[in-house]
Amino acid sequence: MAWHPKTMITHHMKKMMQDQEEDVEEEVKQKTSWSWRELLESVFGDEIKNMKKDKVAHKSPRSCNLYDRKPDFKNSYGWSVSLDGSDYSPLKSSGIGIYHVNLKPGSMMTPHVNPRATEYGIVIRGSGRIQIVFPNGTNAMDTHIKQGDVFFVPRYFAFCQIASSNEPLDFFGFTTSAQKNKPQFLVGATSLMKSMMGPELAAAFGVSEDSMQNILNAQHESVIVPALQAGQ
Repeated sequence: MAWHPKTMITHHMKKMMQDQEEDVEEEVKQKTSWSWRELLESVFGDEIKNMKKDKVAHKSPRSCNLYDRKPDFKNSYGWSVSLDGSDYSPLKSSGIGIYHVNLKPGSMMTPHVNPRATEYGIVIRGSGRIQIVFPNGTNAMDTHIKQGDVFFVPRYFAFCQIASSNEPLDFFGFTTSAQKNKPQFLVGATSLMKSMMGPELAAAFGVSEDSMQNILNAQHESVIVPALQAGQ
């Protein structure tokens, strides 16, 4: 079948236009893809770089078992262990820390303040009480907690947990910071009050230095101590 010159020209022009349209579409796609890549890299640059590194390395972050760690603190009344971004790098990107505390029957985690994070806790075994105080010193909460209960303590609020006299208090939770929390304890051998001890502190309480010293030295234990009155 012979093609008429005009038909051939028309066909060729259509083919050229089609090819040109395809080239333009491809160029637009490439530009759009490049624009999105530039946008994503400008916003999520570090994370994209890390993802690329992980892809090249072909390996996911290692797991970390909290129960394999040596407790940060342990004595006759219980123990506590925590995990932050310096211990497990994936926590840095999530911005949280993890902790686990076990109090033996009749023991107490001494009153303390979290200077860097809000704390969330879940009671996984036993029962007891949690007491929270507003920064101005007034009572915020004093309530019984048992297995399955969830609680939270805002940053800068003083609080303590007390195990019941007849069973332990075992709780696990999260903090809203991947940095080391460094809780400030208000009672016990390593309390903030002891580091502040001096004539000014005694004068603030209206007592002599000797009296203040006797008060601060009355508790020889630190962090976890026997409670005078166990939670009911």
